[in-house]
Amino acid sequence: MNDPTTALILAVDLGTSGPKVALVTPRGEVLDCRTGAITLTILPGGGAEQDPDQWWASIKTTIAQLLRDHPDAAGRIAAIGCTSQWSGTVAVDEDGRHLMNAIIWMDTRGAPYVRQITNGWPKVAGYGAPRLATWLRLAGGIPAHSGKDPIAHILYIKHTRPDVYRQTYKFLEPKDYLNLRFTGRFAASHESITLHWLTDNRDIHNVRYDDRLLRFSTVPADKLPELKRAVDVLGPIRPDVARELGLAEGTPVIMGTPDMHSAAIGAGAVADFEPHLYIGTSAWLTCHVPTKRVDLFHNMASLPSAVPGKYFIANEQETAGACLAFLRDNILYADDALERRERIPNVYPVFDRMVAATPAGSDRVLFTPWLHGERTPVDDGLVRGGFHNLSLRTTRAHMIRAVFEGVAYNTRWLLRYVERFVGRRLDEIRMIGGGANSDVWCQIHADVLDRAIRQVKDPVQANVRGVGLLAAVAVGLTTFEAIDHDVPIANTYRPNPANRALYDELFAAYETIYRQNRRIYAGLNRGNHELEGHAE
Repeated sequence: MNDPTTALILAVDLGTSGPKVALVTPRGEVLDCRTGAITLTILPGGGAEQDPDQWWASIKTTIAQLLRDHPDAAGRIAAIGCTSQWSGTVAVDEDGRHLMNAIIWMDTRGAPYVRQITNGWPKVAGYGAPRLATWLRLAGGIPAHSGKDPIAHILYIKHTRPDVYRQTYKFLEPKDYLNLRFTGRFAASHESITLHWLTDNRDIHNVRYDDRLLRFSTVPADKLPELKRAVDVLGPIRPDVARELGLAEGTPVIMGTPDMHSAAIGAGAVADFEPHLYIGTSAWLTCHVPTKRVDLFHNMASLPSAVPGKYFIANEQETAGACLAFLRDNILYADDALERRERIPNVYPVFDRMVAATPAGSDRVLFTPWLHGERTPVDDGLVRGGFHNLSLRTTRAHMIRAVFEGVAYNTRWLLRYVERFVGRRLDEIRMIGGGANSDVWCQIHADVLDRAIRQVKDPVQANVRGVGLLAAVAVGLTTFEAIDHDVPIANTYRPNPANRALYDELFAAYETIYRQNRRIYAGLNRGNHELEGHAE
């Protein structure tokens, strides 16, 4: 199993919409990848939950399907690696049983409790200055006011579900919960624990819980898991799980890493300052960096990465590909009195053709993609999306292209602050995620950002490829230095100079929409949020 020419990695990627399971070679070739489905429950007051049992059942079913179609693969699997959605919380008891649904990254119900633990005087950016200074110095960040960090989830459970809190043995990230199901062991990796904001990561080689931050948080250390590196082997697969899945007993399970970190590896962007852009349900633009830094005002920081000895820039934009799903499910094919009897099975290629046939700028129609608030470059949970500058001549094609362009404007908004953060221009941006399957969306990003976009081959598989490569490093089948050359690029898209002036003008208007309307959004949605909270 340790022959790089024949060995395989079983890679698991738990996304918000479901798991992907793949067989990956030590050179990052994805031999086959299967997808499962899970449901998302949206609750009043900003709640977003999923059932961990459904996660595990879907993963097992998907693994079984994959191995059934590759009967020789099970004996070649050298390691198992998991990646997943980040910034979620699973409360488990001492036997590893989850005590309630998982609270995922979209959930904002802990926001009031974050304000309690970060309060003080004088205030800077809404935080008590003394605590802010301590958090930034030690952890490189501070719990976001949005309430979407795991520490907010834990505090929400503590205050509203005290019975669950008392019974909780450990609070785990989704990736670390999957590792528990595979091995029976409770642990977190240095980077998966980061958004709890309870670790001192000034020394990247010695990340540890800090007593001061634990005291601020009111969460005791004994409810948190042991810390390990992403490349560490957590342990062997549980014998009963191995038998159920048809895998060899003793197969090592590595610690793995969250989705943002595995995506960087799967994009081949492992060198310092080599950027990648992810366009999936959400979006991010990041790169590895050699030093630690914080930009509090734009909600980003360099935090521990999955690559030992490196930091990476953490940021996220809430809705990207989700905007196309919204357009499809809530507008074009809504389940209501106007429901269409016939539905195109896969509407996204049709979107691509319509967008490609529509002139740049969408007849100056603008779409703002803030359908679930925003994280970066503004931390604003109350802002909302919309179409702007509609007229009687606006067509459906204009509106669809405006959604594509609106996501790209949002990326450009973020790019400005990422480049300021690293002190240099970032070019040759690798693009991954479902959005990178769209040639026209890659070109729109190149035009709007005025940067070359490198479309990674099989971009939807970046996460499974990334955690597969990470596992291959962990068991000695490859090196990080080899990864950059092993990840293929399908196409490179160059900015079209003819569109530069138009997109500069429309982007300026895009920014103005936020500045001039944010107070209106806050007024409209703060009241709704409070009403929903009372209803809950």
